[in-house]
Amino acid sequence: MKSDIQIAQEAKMKEITKIAEKVGLEEDDLELYGKYKAKVKLDVLKKLSNKADSKLVLVTAITPTPAGEGKTTTTVGLGQALNRIGKNAVIAIREPSLGPTMGIKGGAAGGGYAQVIPMEDINLHFTGDIHAIGIAHNLLAAAIDNHIKQGNELNIDPTQITFKRALDMNDRALRNTIVGLGGTINGQPREDGFLITVASEIMAILCLANDLMELKEKLGKIVVGYSYDGESITANDLQVEGAMTALLKDAIKPNLVQTLENTPAFIHGGPFANIAHGCNSVMATKFSMKLGDITVTEAGFGADLGAEKFYNIKSRFADLKPDATVLVATIRALKMHGGVDLDGLTEENLEALEKGIENLEKHIENVHKFGVPTVVAINRFPDDTEAELDLVRQKCEDLGVNVALSEVWAHGGKGGEELANAVVNVLENEESKFEFLYDEKAPIKEKIEIIAKEIYGADGVNYSDTALAQIEKYNEQGYADIPVCMAKTQSSISDNPNLKGRPSGFKIFVNEINLSAGAGFLVVMTGPVLTMPGLPKRPSAENIDIDADGKISGLF
Repeated sequence: MKSDIQIAQEAKMKEITKIAEKVGLEEDDLELYGKYKAKVKLDVLKKLSNKADSKLVLVTAITPTPAGEGKTTTTVGLGQALNRIGKNAVIAIREPSLGPTMGIKGGAAGGGYAQVIPMEDINLHFTGDIHAIGIAHNLLAAAIDNHIKQGNELNIDPTQITFKRALDMNDRALRNTIVGLGGTINGQPREDGFLITVASEIMAILCLANDLMELKEKLGKIVVGYSYDGESITANDLQVEGAMTALLKDAIKPNLVQTLENTPAFIHGGPFANIAHGCNSVMATKFSMKLGDITVTEAGFGADLGAEKFYNIKSRFADLKPDATVLVATIRALKMHGGVDLDGLTEENLEALEKGIENLEKHIENVHKFGVPTVVAINRFPDDTEAELDLVRQKCEDLGVNVALSEVWAHGGKGGEELANAVVNVLENEESKFEFLYDEKAPIKEKIEIIAKEIYGADGVNYSDTALAQIEKYNEQGYADIPVCMAKTQSSISDNPNLKGRPSGFKIFVNEINLSAGAGFLVVMTGPVLTMPGLPKRPSAENIDIDADGKISGLF
């Protein structure tokens, strides 16, 4: 089997203007980045305002193995398959971060014959959106220390600065740093640190903004720290939100590319789902919903993370109503949840598989709590046996859930036709009764505990003294009536990465709660979650190379 990058490099791409024509866009609607990439101008959305929105399909997954379960691959393949059966489908997914690309997962543009292209560009810098977000983020960070150095009119307390710096790379050495060393000319020494850029509040803001001026307004509300008197200090107080918005004027425009089968795809925004809300931009989703009959989008990691935030945060802010959800499951992940070690996942084990299906059952229950019809997509791997596939299919049918086999990695859109037909059947015959899981104006603790009990299956929540003090402070400051964004391990439905399957008899532990006033939510930190990942012992970067002709290899 060819590698993903070999398949991508052999693809016959169409010029992006031709892809745009498929969905009714003209060349004047685009800002071209070469022949195969383009940004779509924001005023296009105004021109399409009277056009009805498409159906909206969310692709999510069970709790994944470390390598992932092919959620993006399924999203891309489903979009291709829907077009093969005569539907006008448009895809909307996130941009890859260079951290995971150079780390453990490699490229993040789908896989096999269900990829978005040009694959190398998408994985390496793309149109520069994430770099622009990093620069805007670090402008604000620089403004904080400069303000203190230049007289500190806002009375900023250096020990209460909550806004760190950002870098789009996995670099554990930068998690905790000291800045301002080298004498008074370099400012005041203080503790600081770095986030990976996709964990930046500015990434979340860009992905939740409906237009340029809303982006500016949200940036101005970012709370960077507190004064000696305990007053919030914002980006607006530092008077830099205008400059930050100027840096992001192009980054907010959605990126249009194509799949291997020339299906239009928007790739825009890239917040992680374990430390942020894990969805592509509102702008990309809304463009897709105006340009196609069916929009296929995704949310990161398992349904306990990305899907919960898509429903409770993104859909709330963007006024979206998902019509169907595709829940991706793999035989190997289910066997892992049944107790099989990672090195034994290729061997048939029906007993472990049946036990692991309880993880799938919990995710199905969770999606149904939001009132959204569901299709389980069994993402087939070469080592899956017919007996294993039959067992999962039968269990789904016993639960009364739509189920379809997906072979898009090996066969592209053709391998996704069974899934595409199942999704269309749901869209045409089942009505979504979508509703939020909680009232955003409910008390902070109540919102956290609803998610912990209903989605994770926890018995309750324990809080550190720090978290309790923060809840009291946010109540006093008027930040209690906004959604909560749970930062949690992706490796378990619980906050303990070692608890597989469907954990029970546990309580979630909340370490701290961070305010993202600009984005409009509280980030609830649970368990061992890092906002700056580290590289593995053998990072993917060691496999990546380029030859004298500029041809890249080893990306994935």
